Amino acid sequence: MNSEVLDLAAILNRALERAAQNLTVEKLLIQLGFDPSNITFDAIYHRAIDVALANITLANMLALVGAIFYVATLLTRTMVPLRILGIISIVFFIAYGVLAGAVATFIMYLLLLPINSLRLVQMVSLVKKARFAAQGDLSMDWLKPFMERRNYRKGDVLFRKGQPAHEMYFTVSGKFLVTEINIELPPGRLMGELGFLTPNNKRTQTVECIESGEVLTITYDRLLEIYFQNPEFGYYFLRLTSNRLLQNITRLEGIIEQNKGKLQAITAKDTQ
Repeated sequence: MNSEVLDLAAILNRALERAAQNLTVEKLLIQLGFDPSNITFDAIYHRAIDVALANITLANMLALVGAIFYVATLLTRTMVPLRILGIISIVFFIAYGVLAGAVATFIMYLLLLPINSLRLVQMVSLVKKARFAAQGDLSMDWLKPFMERRNYRKGDVLFRKGQPAHEMYFTVSGKFLVTEINIELPPGRLMGELGFLTPNNKRTQTVECIESGEVLTITYDRLLEIYFQNPEFGYYFLRLTSNRLLQNITRLEGIIEQNKGKLQAITAKDTQ
């Protein structure tokens, strides 16, 4: 029994010795290309330069530049610069895939290029058209690609005053009535945008369909997504809704003036 234990211990000792020999600093230095008898700072420096030069190829340099631009996208907060940096990064990775023969890398980034390009064009167009809208053109055509179509029949109520508000509407066809103030909304009008701005997201009016038609809708969550992707869009959207509010105020002032005129006429008639 003791001899068996001793034999096992001897085997373990020999195994540890062999492992120690294979893991010695000397062998590690040899594997790294150093001379164990001549380890100096200059030797380490020149070895590092040799390794770097041996791995410097056009393909690897393209991949490095692509990686730098990719990291830059992670540090970018707004969507347009992020897409631009992403496209530049993709181009470098595509070039790397071609030169290095990395087929999977080439195909993946080749598919990502049109997707990022399309999103960039959409976002730039969105900001440009929003700027024009804020400067006086209140058309909402620039939001249509982000909206969904919905049909309503005569007598349908789109929303009621006081209800929770979750989406905004744009009339395409038909007629709609704001019942509290008895105002008809023809095609090309925006509805429900104030619910997006109110603190409790409640409807401020009731809108009913009085002639069957079609509307475009966009949820407030989608509007927030567009805003956070492009804060500039949020600024112009607020300008747009402010113009809408000013239009409503002007309309109400006109109604008040008309009512005052009618009241004065009635009063004058009674005094006679």
